[in-house]
Amino acid sequence: MSYHFGSLKALCDLAIEQALEHYLDAQIRELDALAGTATLSELAGAFARPMMSALTAGGRDLAVIRTVARVGIDPPGGWDRLAGKFEQARRQAVRVLAARLPGTDKHELVFRVRCAAGMLNWLALAPIGAELAAEPAERVERMLVPVVAGAFRGAS
Repeated sequence: MSYHFGSLKALCDLAIEQALEHYLDAQIRELDALAGTATLSELAGAFARPMMSALTAGGRDLAVIRTVARVGIDPPGGWDRLAGKFEQARRQAVRVLAARLPGTDKHELVFRVRCAAGMLNWLALAPIGAELAAEPAERVERMLVPVVAGAFRGAS
């Protein structure tokens, strides 16, 4: 292990980084599939779907996403290489938001996307995330999508 990764911490960091990359890739695929005319609810569903999948799968999937969310509070330096993927997901979400919320400042739209991402991370960490694992996927989506859409909509 030391020869290939340098340390146990480096191996763990790499595994968590790869899990985050897998999550971001899934989120980007969902967002890329949206039409420019997508509604805020469709955007919220696409944005939250990878997290909803982890929450409803429970078990290992939820444990991995919880670990990623914990580490994301104080991310390791290696996550810098994922900045482009974070930006791509944000850009895709802002594209739809800008079409749905004309006249809203781009910085505010980015802020709303980041807040929505923070809510999803919180769900992974909070006890409610484990509770959602016992719920059917359709119910989780019915409960979560309006909340994320509301974060995107803001007060406007």
